[in-house]
Amino acid sequence: MPFIYGKEMLEHARQNGYGVGAFSAHNAETIQAIIEAAEEEQSPIMIQVGQKVINTIGLAPMKVLIDSLAKASTVPIAIHLDHSRQFTQTMEAIQVGFQSVMFDGSSLSFEENIAITKKVVEVARALGIGSEGEIGKIGGTEDDITVDEKDALITTTEEAITFVEGTDVDYLAVSIGTAHGIYQETPKLRFERLEEIANAVRRPIVLHGGSDVPDEQVKRAISLGVAKINVDTELRQAFTRGVQEAFQLNNDDFVLADTLGSGKEKMKSKVQEKIRVFGSNGRANELLENQKVVTL
Repeated sequence: MPFIYGKEMLEHARQNGYGVGAFSAHNAETIQAIIEAAEEEQSPIMIQVGQKVINTIGLAPMKVLIDSLAKASTVPIAIHLDHSRQFTQTMEAIQVGFQSVMFDGSSLSFEENIAITKKVVEVARALGIGSEGEIGKIGGTEDDITVDEKDALITTTEEAITFVEGTDVDYLAVSIGTAHGIYQETPKLRFERLEEIANAVRRPIVLHGGSDVPDEQVKRAISLGVAKINVDTELRQAFTRGVQEAFQLNNDDFVLADTLGSGKEKMKSKVQEKIRVFGSNGRANELLENQKVVTL
């Protein structure tokens, strides 16, 4: 069960030119799909716990479930709190042993976002835990949090510099043209802005809304400084279609191991596909040899 702190994981990815998939988990089968895919690809991964699953299962129970299912794993894993908009929830994740936490203050004033993110960074850093902040707004809906496309703003380089100087956050989520969910038309990422920001802040950049972005655009973003790519919608889509296919084959099969298992296999294939696009396959041992493993 080699858990790795988020900062260690993403710095290695940034310095070695690959991306780490931050895959959202929702139940036991989705956790298994992510871990099994990572094992077969020998890839480091982040398992994201988002707001929807926190509202249905709970933050601490989800952490216990991931710990239990990851016991036999051999690849580096970081459990990440995604899109927390509450300081207290972020502290709870730190208390129960997450290796990475995100405070999302993008809906707040810029000054308030800096102030709260800075507090999160101070606590997380004292314990070695990776911290993520966000500026700009990522369009679309994730975990019942919706940002209208007209309100999705491209992050400026000046904002990124000011935010990093004010918080010293370990990795930074910026708005460069992605959105949560499936795109109505092909997105066009702002690569020049991404390159400017990455060169200015000199730390891992996070790409939210990684589902459904063309592979070539994702690869180019990684080459310019993106080290963490969030994937959720495509995984839920694959899992649901796997379950639907199971019922189409036999609509009288009510064995959950069969129906949910079909969903797991579909999602596992999608995670493997993403890992290969991100270039993290085969990097597990390299990371483990050079980084600190968390002992639980």
